[in-house]
Amino acid sequence: MTNIINAQNLLKKFKGEKYLYGNGVLEQVGELAKKLGKKAIIIRDRFPGSDEFIAIVRNSLKEASVEIVNEVTGARPNCPLEDLARITSSLKESEADIIISFGGGSTIDASKAAEVLRTLGGEIEDYFGVGLVTKACDERGIKLCPHIAIETVASSGAHLTKYSNITDMSTGQKKLIVDPAIVPSNPVFDFSVTYGLPLGVTMDGGLDGIAHCLEVYFSSLGTDSYDLCQEIAEAGISLVVEYLPKVIADPSDHISRDALCLATDMGGYAIMVGGTNGGHLTSFSLVDVLSHGRACAIMNPYYSVFFAPAVEKELRIIGNIFKKYGYSDVDFESLEGRVLGFAAAEAMFSLARKIDFPLTLGEVDGFTDKHIEKALAAAKNPQLKMKLQNMPVPLNADLIDEYMGPILRAAKTGDLSIIKNL
Repeated sequence: MTNIINAQNLLKKFKGEKYLYGNGVLEQVGELAKKLGKKAIIIRDRFPGSDEFIAIVRNSLKEASVEIVNEVTGARPNCPLEDLARITSSLKESEADIIISFGGGSTIDASKAAEVLRTLGGEIEDYFGVGLVTKACDERGIKLCPHIAIETVASSGAHLTKYSNITDMSTGQKKLIVDPAIVPSNPVFDFSVTYGLPLGVTMDGGLDGIAHCLEVYFSSLGTDSYDLCQEIAEAGISLVVEYLPKVIADPSDHISRDALCLATDMGGYAIMVGGTNGGHLTSFSLVDVLSHGRACAIMNPYYSVFFAPAVEKELRIIGNIFKKYGYSDVDFESLEGRVLGFAAAEAMFSLARKIDFPLTLGEVDGFTDKHIEKALAAAKNPQLKMKLQNMPVPLNADLIDEYMGPILRAAKTGDLSIIKNL
C-alpha cells in the first residue's frame, strides 16, 4: 500500500484538484463540460464494453445541457496520418467548443493534433518538434479548444501529457509534437474502464509506464528536477513490478489493476517533468511490428547497459526495486559500470520471463535488419534529436552508427556483450 499512497500523493502534487480519476468518475463528465462550453464532439475508441461507458458520458452531458454535435471513431494504434486527417475533418465541420476524447494514447493524441490543425491550419509536419504549437498560438494570440481527455488504458498517460505521436504508415515512421499547449485541459481516468482489458494490452501498457519513469529518471541527471524524477520513478516502477504479475495471474484483480492505473499515471507525470530517450526513439521505427509500449520495454534493458557508467546510482535503485520483488539476488551496491548494467538488464529480463514477455527483437514476428537500418536513420532526423539530447550519454549524428548500432543488434539477439560504452 505504501507505493499506492506515494503515487496518490504525487498525483495530487502534479494536478491538484484538476484531475478527475478513480472508479465511477465518468458520471461527472457533464458537470465538468458545462463549465467549458456548450457543444461537444466525442472522439472515441470502440472496444468490448465501450458503448456502456460512452452511454454514461452521453447521459452525463445531457443532464448538464451540453449538446453532442458529433461522435466519431478514434484513431488506430500509433495514430496513422489517415486517421488524423479524418478526425480533423470531422472536428472542423462540428463547430464544437469542447473536445471529449475517449480512448487510449492514439485517440487522445489524434484529438490533440486535430485541434492544432483546426485552429492553426497548415500541415502536421509544421508542428513536429518542440514548442512549435505554442509559438504559433502566441504569434496569433489564440488558444486551443478545451479538451476533456478520458483515458481508457493504463499505458501512455496521454491524458496528462504534452505529447502527440503521429505515424506515417507508408514509411512506418512515427514523429511527435512536444508542446505544453496541447496538454488536455481536463484529464479524466475512470479506472473501472480498464478492468476488461486483454492481458496483452495490460502488459504493454504497464511496461510503457516503466519506460516513461525509467527514461525520464535517467535523463534528469544534473537537472533541478532530479529528486522529483527519482521519487516518481521509484513509485511508478515499484507499482508495475509489484502488481503487473498479479494482474497477469488474475485478470479480475481490480485492486492490482487500479495500481497499474496509478503506475502509468506516474509515467505521465514523469514525461511532463522530463523527457524520454533511447527506448522511445527506437520504438518510433518499430511501429509496423510492435506496439509502442512493447517496443520500449524490449529496448530499455539494452539501453541501460549502454548508459550504465553514467547512471550507476540510478541503476542500483532500480535494480533493488526488482530485487525486492524477487527478480534478482544480486548485490547491486557492490557493482559498478558495465557489470552493473548487465545485472540491471538481467533483472528486467527476469520480470519479462515471469509474464511471458519477449526479451529480444528477434522474437518479434516481422522484425528484420531493415528495422535496424530505419531506426539508425531516424535517430539522425533533426525532428527527433530531443531524444538523443535526453540520453544520459548523449549522442550526435556522427556517433549513431558506432554506438546505437550495437545496441540494436544486441536487442535483436540478446547478446549484451556486443554493446559498446562511450
